[in-house]
Parts: sequence; structure tokens; C-alpha cells
Amino acid sequence: MFVNKLVAVVGMSGSGKSIACDYLESIGWNKIYFGGVVLEKMKEEKMEITPENEKKVREKLREKHGMAAMAILLLPKIKESLEKNNTVLDGLYSWDEFKVLKEEFQDRLELICIVVDKEIRYERVARRKIRPLNSTEIRNRDISEIENIAKGGPIAISDYYVFNNSTIEDYYKRLMKIIEDMDKEGEVSYEKIN
Repeated sequence: MFVNKLVAVVGMSGSGKSIACDYLESIGWNKIYFGGVVLEKMKEEKMEITPENEKKVREKLREKHGMAAMAILLLPKIKESLEKNNTVLDGLYSWDEFKVLKEEFQDRLELICIVVDKEIRYERVARRKIRPLNSTEIRNRDISEIENIAKGGPIAISDYYVFNNSTIEDYYKRLMKIIEDMDKEGEVSYEKIN
């Protein structure tokens, strides 16, 4: 029996994770944004959407549910999405989130890591329209994400790597090659998943 694919895109800030997720969505995949949990909670509590408020809500959710909070809260939505379509996860950060998803979905979950030379990544982050950061801010964020949420684990254990130093066309070609390679693996039996 054919089983829809589940891919989580990981990488450091500014590597191009959201671009990869948006691209997969544009070719028909469902996209689930981990940060959506935080934004929904902010809307519920009628909070202004600011980086400071996002951080407060994120920390509050992790206090209540642990470091895997976003994955735990999104499990029902991910399961529902997978019943209908291939699904890409945008925003898996922590090792704990990865462990929750791996336990639930086993070999069905594959990680694609986006890698960019640091200097190029920092330049891109400084130029972006949403949440631009200067080199000191992005360096501090990198260190914080590695030390406080164990972001390096999912990056290190990824199944595929995409080097995003070049053009957007090269980037998309590499993504499609990975998706084609996944398709070549053929049908997946439920026995393999469970």
C-alpha cells in the first residue's frame, strides 16, 4: 500500500528552510508550520504578534509540555495531513521534537537539512524583509538555538543535505532530486512503519 511521505526541513536560521517548504507546498504537498502553534496561541490570548511575545508564548508552551511542545501539540494535525497527502514540516528545531516525531512515525519521517556557508547565510538574514538580524544578532541566535533547544541534533542526523550557496534554480533541482529519490524507494508497507 502506498503511504504518503513525511519530511521535516531543518537547518540554521537563514538557510532557506521556509523556501524549501513553500516549494514543496507549491507542487502539491501539505505544509505544517511549527511556529503556527505559537501564533494560534497568541491569537487566542489576543496578544500582539511581536518577536518578544512569540518568545514568551514559545517558552510558556515549552514549560508546560517540555522541549517537544510543538511536535506534541501538532501530532493530531500531522496525522490528519498524512492521511490525505505528502506533508512537509516547517520549523522542527529541537532534538526532543525529532524524538517525538521519530517515535510516532518511525521510518516514515525523513529529514532534509539545508546548509549554507555562514557568511552567505548571515548576509541573507540581514537582507530579509521579515525579522532581519545583524551579524551579532544572528550569531547569538545560532548559539542560543544550539545550546538551549539542541538544534544541532536533527541537523546532524538528517537523511539528506541540500547545499544552498548557489542559485534558487540549483536549490530547487536538488530538492526535486531528493523527492525523486524518495519516490524510487517505492511503496512503503505499514509493517515497516509500525
